[in-house]
Amino acid sequence: MVSAEIHRVGSGEHPVIGLHGWFGSGQAWRPLWPHLDGATFSYAFPEYRGYGARRGVTGEYSIAEAASDVLAAADKLGFSSFSLVGHSMGGSVMQRVYADAPERVRSMVGISPVPASGVPFDEQTWQLFAGAAADPGSRRAIVDFTTGNRLTGVWLDSVVAHSLEHSDQHALDAYLRAWSSTDFHEEIDGSDVAVQVIVGEHDPALGEDTMRATFAEWYPRLEMEVMANAGHYAIDETPVALATCMERFLGQR
Repeated sequence: MVSAEIHRVGSGEHPVIGLHGWFGSGQAWRPLWPHLDGATFSYAFPEYRGYGARRGVTGEYSIAEAASDVLAAADKLGFSSFSLVGHSMGGSVMQRVYADAPERVRSMVGISPVPASGVPFDEQTWQLFAGAAADPGSRRAIVDFTTGNRLTGVWLDSVVAHSLEHSDQHALDAYLRAWSSTDFHEEIDGSDVAVQVIVGEHDPALGEDTMRATFAEWYPRLEMEVMANAGHYAIDETPVALATCMERFLGQR
């Protein structure tokens, strides 16, 4: 994960690293970029092995490996300390970075984040998610479900197309098992770091109830925001409101 592969926005004094989700890539943050305060913050959007500019890069495709790569990228970028913003799977990676290097993390913002305990599935849901690497239709059904079955099919198709273009199938398959089953919550339980969690009102899985049972139990300084008119993909659904919400929080750290 070298700096040449990482999209940058802004040159402010507060470094922020944005970590994408399972169907995303560094480019998946694009709807947010025009609304970010580049005078205050210096954003970097790296990619995991198997995604975007790093397609074809092999590895374990684990949460720990992804976090190690993020720390290596921060070193190359010259970020001695930084805040983290993680969407979905990126929320798990974000917390692993914090667990490995708490002295370097100023604050964290999770956007519909995967908890540090992983995500349990019933058998039917697991079969849907497990089929997503090989089946674009399963990817589409997942995006539709996690946004409340309420958005245009044109957008659903665009998310699937982005995922197909920007990720390796075998990496996507391996990362599912990583983010769903990796549990390190005991390492971060009771942490003093400032954390904001932003969830969409239409996200049926990683919504407010899940966050209160996980993040709110582990992080005493947690601030919770429920984003109106959004499901799991607030980056696409409500980019202006999302940028405003997270930068209001980050600006206090």
